[in-house]
Amino acid sequence: MIFWIIFGALAGWIASLLAGTDDQQGCLMNIIVGVVGAFVGGLIVSLLTGTNIDFGWNLQSFAVAVFGSVVLLAITGRVRRR
Repeated sequence: MIFWIIFGALAGWIASLLAGTDDQQGCLMNIIVGVVGAFVGGLIVSLLTGTNIDFGWNLQSFAVAVFGSVVLLAITGRVRRR
């Protein structure tokens, strides 16, 4: 369980750096964004490729989690602006 929190925190932090929202959110928000982003990224990749992503501790899973987190941050950023 603690490993998934660390995984989510890292993915959320990298995504927030890429999206330019790092100064707006703290560690807890990075964890939430990373975990939810991993789910969103896995769903998007599954829909686009027709394959399931095995979320283990590997580079592919991390890349999907970061991708999903960036998408999540972009969506929430647009909603906040309206």
